[in-house]
Amino acid sequence: MAPDTPSPDTTRAEAFSVSTPPLSVLQKRADFLRAAKAKRVPAPAFLLQARKRAPGEQAEGIRVGFTCSKKVGNAVARNRAKRRLREIARLTLPSEGQDGWDYVLIGRKDDTATRDFAAMRADLSRALAKAHQ
Repeated sequence: MAPDTPSPDTTRAEAFSVSTPPLSVLQKRADFLRAAKAKRVPAPAFLLQARKRAPGEQAEGIRVGFTCSKKVGNAVARNRAKRRLREIARLTLPSEGQDGWDYVLIGRKDDTATRDFAAMRADLSRALAKAHQ
């Protein structure tokens, strides 16, 4: 390899060094309750709740929460649905979410576990665009 040509590892690291807001997980019940009062955007496989945080709250980063009620199924079904929701959030929110917002993804019975993964990502993109209007 020529000395002036960057190594493949360096190029890959530079490609992923794009500045994205940090993604953290909602854990407190109060945060979920505040999101429940905010804007709701239905999608075929989930419901998105989105709210812009107030100036007095933690203003940095994107926060996301996941929930599935017992209507989704037993513990195995709920955990599978939440894993799918976590993955679409991990792939989509850093690029399409907005800094200073909280998002909650709520799983739907049967649909969250069975819907095509690419379609779920597209659903989340559309839901985020609608929530930010």
